[in-house]
Amino acid sequence: MSNDVVMQYFEWYLPDDGQHWQRLAGDVQHLKEIGISMVWLPPAFKGTSSSDVGYGVYDLFDLGEFDQKGTIRTKYGSKEDYLNAIETLKANGISPIADVVLNHKASADSTESFTVVEVDPNDRTKILSEPFTIQGWTHFTFDGRHDIYNDFHWHWYHFTGTDFDAASSRQGIFQIQGDNKGWADSQLVDQENGNYDYLMYADLDFKHPEVIKNIDDWVEWFLDTTGIEGFRLDAVKHIDSYFMKNFIYNVKKKMGDDFYVFGEFWNGDQESNKEYLANIDYSFDLVDVKLHQNLFDASQVASAYDLRQVFEGTLVQNNPESAVTFVDNHDTQRGQALESTVAEWFKPAAYSIILLRQQGLPCVFYGDYYGISGEFAQQDFQDELDKLLYVRQYHVYGEQIDYLDAPDCIGWVNLGSEEHPDGSVVLISNDQATSKRMDLGVSNAGKTFVDIMGVSPEEVQIGEDGWAEFPVQGQSVSVWINNQTLESA
Repeated sequence: MSNDVVMQYFEWYLPDDGQHWQRLAGDVQHLKEIGISMVWLPPAFKGTSSSDVGYGVYDLFDLGEFDQKGTIRTKYGSKEDYLNAIETLKANGISPIADVVLNHKASADSTESFTVVEVDPNDRTKILSEPFTIQGWTHFTFDGRHDIYNDFHWHWYHFTGTDFDAASSRQGIFQIQGDNKGWADSQLVDQENGNYDYLMYADLDFKHPEVIKNIDDWVEWFLDTTGIEGFRLDAVKHIDSYFMKNFIYNVKKKMGDDFYVFGEFWNGDQESNKEYLANIDYSFDLVDVKLHQNLFDASQVASAYDLRQVFEGTLVQNNPESAVTFVDNHDTQRGQALESTVAEWFKPAAYSIILLRQQGLPCVFYGDYYGISGEFAQQDFQDELDKLLYVRQYHVYGEQIDYLDAPDCIGWVNLGSEEHPDGSVVLISNDQATSKRMDLGVSNAGKTFVDIMGVSPEEVQIGEDGWAEFPVQGQSVSVWINNQTLESA
């Protein structure tokens, strides 16, 4: 078993200094030492400006190389720096994962006239107007790139919708009209708001053969240019799932099945997740939104939350082999669109839930590890996470036995394996100090366990039958491991 860990190596409020790729390259050895096996990189493509976090994608073929949108570099640096960071990660045995944003294009070079109907933002299947003409920002010519790498230019008929009429300076959701136009089939996108094909900017029409051809040309170029070893797919609930399945099939056909892919399907409903995974033939994994929501809820109400329910309805419970677990990310951090930041008091416990269990692939958020500065500041949890990552590397093996049996205190044990014989015990309280009698198996009999988190000061002697009583302080997490292995670490 390999206890892989992803790190999301960015947060929303990073400085617009063009130095992030260089900082990452300088941090790679440290990431390797703490057990990070994959790094999810922020979107590397030219956006609306140098300060664009990467999701207002303008030109997928510009990785910080051409003078476009007032900048050559992206927020994170130059193409050369990006490629160097990727090579440095790979040289140290860490897989670089590219954030791929295909749903929309932003900051077009000029407007075009075309026919639309306005739709209800709360029900995109409901038409509010007769057809009328707008001036929409849909003409992309990439003049600063001069057709290098690809000479395709985008027009209104390559999109399904847009959100601004330049002629009237009016915002709305405008569905583009014409032959074979319209939103994606409702069964192939999320059905929130009736049909959630449209999210923002100029929305790509994945039914159009020229769009599909251009994306195929781009991904071939991108893979050959960067040597990237995986994708994080942005906003897949808004993209035709039939297209996504075929797109990833072709990528893996080129790169092999070890090319790791996971998607942001932002929907906490377990049936919707199951349906989406079936629609894509389980060709890539999904982030576990429901687990994040449960962790957020638990952190907000403290002892009023029944910890026995923390895995209820989650992807890691229903489809653990397809789940990427996380505590927070760039969308849930304070000040962002999906703000639902897990409260600081519960962060260590939340991370123990994703890092110290054997189900799912855990993702550590840069903002939690290194902290966040500015208006929406947050402390860092580097010390706590280093300890949890250490335990994951060496003590999360063998049979896992759950003790999810009390509303205010849950725990589990990992018994250890032949290669990693020392097990671990995790105990979480959201109320008062308490304890739980747990079985570590006879292979751990006689060992002395200590709390690596430093919360519970006492030592616990494992009985000859493998059982022991493990304490936990109020509203905290204790992680117990063999004292001898800790001393030799």
